[in-house]
Amino acid sequence: MPREPAAMRVYTVCDESKYLIVRNVPSLGCGDDLANLFATYGPVDECTPMDAEDCDPYTDVFFIKFSQVSNARFAKRKLDESVFLGNRLQVSYAPQFESLLDTKEKLEVRRKEVLGRMKSSSGRPEGLSHHSPGQGSSAANSHRQMSSNKREYTKTLHASQFEDPRFTHVSSNKDYFPSESMNATVNLVREKLDKIQSSSDNSSAIVAPKKPRTDNRRRI
Repeated sequence: MPREPAAMRVYTVCDESKYLIVRNVPSLGCGDDLANLFATYGPVDECTPMDAEDCDPYTDVFFIKFSQVSNARFAKRKLDESVFLGNRLQVSYAPQFESLLDTKEKLEVRRKEVLGRMKSSSGRPEGLSHHSPGQGSSAANSHRQMSSNKREYTKTLHASQFEDPRFTHVSSNKDYFPSESMNATVNLVREKLDKIQSSSDNSSAIVAPKKPRTDNRRRI
């Protein structure tokens, strides 16, 4: 029978704790092995079986106390639903075993973590900051504004050139190149253009108007 996926649960700082309860541990006298497994994620102050807890046959329940909440959080994240000696462990927080001093210490540690994250995010260089969707739209707006300004500048420049008396138009009959060969080339191109223009004018004048088509079909 396929195993159903585990449900997702969100924990707050009040739900988290340095005290853990581990269920579904095989009844093989493996308390030391279990303590060594959890000790890989941080110093473990206590690892004892909980005989008073209800459990399935041939399984035990263990109580584990870490020295810090961060170590317990890391261990739960990695070992919950993991396989230990053939059984799948069930790890849960146990904040009900906390004292008033433990709760105060936990809240103080979380407050320092949040302040540290806020300082690191505020001190991040501007080039490494994440771009928000509003920044992309503002960049597009600025690009369109620059294009509009460029078009307006081009129109103004052309208008000023036509109105400014310093910009004079050179007649087609004048030689305005310093080199004679260039002037000769320009004159040759002008002659060819004039011939093409005159030939097109003559051809349009010679073409006779189209005669109306007569209908010679026999009517009944």
